[in-house]
Amino acid sequence: MIAINEQKDESFPSIRIRFLILIIAFSLFGLVVLIRYGYLMATPPEPEKPAASRRFTERGSILDRNGRILALQVRLGNVTAWRPNITDLEGTVQELALILEIPANEIRDRILLSTADFIYLKKQVDHSTIERINAAQARKSLRGISVEPVVGRIYPEGQLAGPVIGFVGDENNGLAGIEYAFEEELAPREERNAGLGGNDPDENRNGNQVILTLDVNVQYILEDIARRTRRDHRAEAVMLMAMDPRTGDLLGSASIPDFDPNNFRNSDEISRMDRPAIWAYEPGSVFKIFSMAALLDAGAIKSNTVFTCNGEYTRTTGRGERITIKCLSAHGSVTAREILMYSCNAGAAYASDRLAADPFYQILKETGFGSRTGAGNPGETAGILYSLERWSDRSKPTIAMGQEIGVSALQMLQAASAIANDGVLVPPRIVSRIVSADGRTVKNYEPAPSRRVLKPETARAIRSAMVDVTSEIGTGWRANVDDMFLAVKTGTAQITNPQTGGYSSTDFIASCIALLPADTPTLALYLVIVKPQAGEIFGGRIAAPVIGEAAQALADYLGIPRGRNPQVLHSGAVDLPPEEIPVVNERTPDFTGLSKRQLLPLLLREDMRIEISGDGWVRRQNPPPGTPVTDDLIITLELE
Repeated sequence: MIAINEQKDESFPSIRIRFLILIIAFSLFGLVVLIRYGYLMATPPEPEKPAASRRFTERGSILDRNGRILALQVRLGNVTAWRPNITDLEGTVQELALILEIPANEIRDRILLSTADFIYLKKQVDHSTIERINAAQARKSLRGISVEPVVGRIYPEGQLAGPVIGFVGDENNGLAGIEYAFEEELAPREERNAGLGGNDPDENRNGNQVILTLDVNVQYILEDIARRTRRDHRAEAVMLMAMDPRTGDLLGSASIPDFDPNNFRNSDEISRMDRPAIWAYEPGSVFKIFSMAALLDAGAIKSNTVFTCNGEYTRTTGRGERITIKCLSAHGSVTAREILMYSCNAGAAYASDRLAADPFYQILKETGFGSRTGAGNPGETAGILYSLERWSDRSKPTIAMGQEIGVSALQMLQAASAIANDGVLVPPRIVSRIVSADGRTVKNYEPAPSRRVLKPETARAIRSAMVDVTSEIGTGWRANVDDMFLAVKTGTAQITNPQTGGYSSTDFIASCIALLPADTPTLALYLVIVKPQAGEIFGGRIAAPVIGEAAQALADYLGIPRGRNPQVLHSGAVDLPPEEIPVVNERTPDFTGLSKRQLLPLLLREDMRIEISGDGWVRRQNPPPGTPVTDDLIITLELE
């Protein structure tokens, strides 16, 4: 016991000494950390590397069928703040509010409430904004504010075809539309380029260009008409599409409301929706051209088969269930032609009783309903065509009049191509080819394989009946165009009420489809007005006149021949002089008279700064032609 106690007494001082040493070591370490932190706080951040030393992937452009640029990559900047270097907070906030067009209190809160010293104030600002910041900094203002060079996207045509084209995010990656669907073509990954251009970090990577089937002028005509239609009828949405049924090329696809991809953050999900591709709905009476075509093609009815409409269709099933389908009026004795001309629900339902469910289903399936068209739009819906196991006794007559089936506008145009092409269905497409940065065609998107889905005589009989729809006693007479026969079908569909599960008594879809000219169609038009609220709801009254207006405008623009207008035969080949971009070497050239489109490629050059203001053609430039080109030269071009 005594020996043990003596051992403890001897070790006690050494323990105290070690503990004291440990405290001193921790104190010194903390002092070093504090000194280092103070040094970092007092030292300004390293300046950003200039843009020329960074690797940029040159995202390919998106163009229309005629070469009009719809999406183009440019150099932009992210405005950042480093809090420790801001010496005049209030002055900085007020000046930035004017330059960035952001409320001063919002900028102030971002700076004061951030938990980090490095803050993004606004991303992807344009060249003029960057210049204003640089000018302020040259006056010794905006200390602590920097511009981080990045690449970004501009859309020269603004909101034109916005839902189709889509947009990119902060990292310049596609988030919607063609930008998303063709990401791998527009912005190739670095690993795919490994061995193609060396390992130079300063080297740019060039993506491919995507050429659409859209025609900017057709798109403008359709969007202008669709926008006015939505306003006039106080509708929730309007879709208006144009397609060449011979090739499947979508010439225009308007979806209103829409958005401007240049400012996609100011839009909502509804405005960004590409409705013609992704929205499924019950088409209503327009669908009768396809149901009647199926019945005629199967031989279940003939053109002269007569049905009696006394105002409704009634049938009692084997289980004793009574099925009733109402018609707008009692049409009396009707044939297939008159069922379409009067849009007779009862006649279509009675006609469907002549064919078994399975062949009826198979013909509709072959015509493309219940399947995606593959046109190239991301998120495309397959629509709704239930399998036969899910059909009830009322399914066949209900589908025959355009209910209990969900379609997309793309599917309707695709099916209409079979009526236009004497029974041959041609799937739609929205991309025609992929072109490399140096102009080589990388891939041709040939029209998808066509297939015969109807007998020629069936398609011609339906087309002939659709011409009668435009007669004085038909529902589509308001779609008539001078000197041209149109094949037309109108429709009015009820919309289901999600709260009750039944059909709404106030919400409808008015629609109209047209093929022109009727004898040999070269253009298919389809209009859908969703939930019109201005009083009229019937397709024959509010959709048919709009189709007539669109047909008139597009017949003029596309040069579709009319009955009394003679045609002049031409080889179709026209020699146009190539558009030349002025060469900028030692002196500035004369830009006078050049269009904005011709100037856009110059924005991608790193050896000069060009500021463009206005629209149209160059009327003034500064400095004048012949001025020596220097590294800090800024060329300002005013367009009118």
